[in-house]
Amino acid sequence: MKIGFIGAGAVAQSIARSAVQARHEVVMSARRGPQALGNIVAGLGPNASADTVQEVARLELVMLAVPWLQVPSALDGLPNWAGRILVDTTNPFTQYEPELVLADLGDTGASEVVAAHAPGARVVKAFNAIRMEHYDKGPKFHEGKRVIFVSGDDKDAKAVVIGLVKAFGYAAVDLGGLVAGGRMQQPGGPIAGLDWVVA
Repeated sequence: MKIGFIGAGAVAQSIARSAVQARHEVVMSARRGPQALGNIVAGLGPNASADTVQEVARLELVMLAVPWLQVPSALDGLPNWAGRILVDTTNPFTQYEPELVLADLGDTGASEVVAAHAPGARVVKAFNAIRMEHYDKGPKFHEGKRVIFVSGDDKDAKAVVIGLVKAFGYAAVDLGGLVAGGRMQQPGGPIAGLDWVVA
């Protein structure tokens, strides 16, 4: 499978590394353009390349991995997603230093905001509830596997993402739909930020 990435920071690189190790192709993109991603692509190996955000968004499965405040500018203006899968890995932090500050989304979940900026996309929430410091330690923890939570309203899209999680070596836990499940996963929810492991 060829997996696109909108965003090329630490989260995107960690997930892309898992994808490459699982023998998928990855195509990285960032607002500064593909020419700025040479070192990142080289570090990921021969199954990695870079392209524009517009071209990456045409792929059948795309990971959104940008800071929260960049979500609108990353997605607005792209063509209708026409049923392609958009995996939302974001968390709604408006500030990271000197402390984390959550966006005030009122009664709306973060992935619902993402979906509103990506008309036609089958949005699946995943890879956001685990801290990258834990993710980067790998899927195994003693005799168990680290958990990646997955939420989405389209069962087929969610099944594709669950298959990816398993191919990466992690355990996938389905939390149901995007509204209820997504809110459980995002910061402030009951499972966010913990290093969950199943036997």
